[in-house]
Amino acid sequence: MMKVLKVSTALCAGALLVPLPLSYAAGAEPDGSPLAGSAPAQSTTEKLKVDYENGALNSGVEGLTTTHATAPDASGVVRPGHGGAYAVQHKVTLGDAGYESNGAPRSESATDLLPSGQFDVGDVQRYEFSVLLKDWKTYAAGDSDTGDIVFQGKYAGGNVPAFYLMAKRNEIAFRSPHLNQQAAVVPDLRPYVNKWMSFRVDARWTTDETGYFKVSVQLPGESGYKPAASYENVRTYQPDNPADHGYIKWGLYRPSESIGNGDVPTRIVQHDDIRILDLS
Repeated sequence: MMKVLKVSTALCAGALLVPLPLSYAAGAEPDGSPLAGSAPAQSTTEKLKVDYENGALNSGVEGLTTTHATAPDASGVVRPGHGGAYAVQHKVTLGDAGYESNGAPRSESATDLLPSGQFDVGDVQRYEFSVLLKDWKTYAAGDSDTGDIVFQGKYAGGNVPAFYLMAKRNEIAFRSPHLNQQAAVVPDLRPYVNKWMSFRVDARWTTDETGYFKVSVQLPGESGYKPAASYENVRTYQPDNPADHGYIKWGLYRPSESIGNGDVPTRIVQHDDIRILDLS
């Protein structure tokens, strides 16, 4: 059974207390009441949808940034998709400059230049995406245990991400670097290689301790999203450098991996049905 990690922090004498993790049964508090984040659906407005159904690498969305990696197969539109005909595929081969962007092994799409794809202080947004780990070599004892990032909530200006989801060892983990928190939201990815997994991240973007990240997952064969991790009463917007907005990225980013470390040389991921919804 998937466990839910819920973390809550409180403000005391102007300082943020250290979060204490609690594990609950999926969808419920210890007393059986609904878990925060699993309440009935609230009113939402769709800001951006990227489903690749027109067969184009930018999904027909003017201003959507596609990969800066130069290898011909660093990104492309493939068939079939998650719920339709097409999806986008990103590929990274370590040690090959054709699969690098800004000096790092990555191939990603991004909403940095799209007003509809950005977030700012005070926004409350939902991010949804589906991902398929294509022919993914799973982890075995003795392998390098660095992570492959497949989705990010980024601050503009070259900052550390606000959050990201990554395939690490044989799990999908959600991590927030500034909160120094990480949770396995898919404890074992091995049954889902070459299958579509869907993720939802709800975020309230704040510069004080009133924000939150709430992560839900829908695995193959499941009928809806199930809450997997929650970080509440936390500061979510805290770039190291000045940033006038944030945005999302999807694809494949392998920041700590190399052939010398014994990492898998080539990884491939597919993404589909990326959405941003306004929850405010």
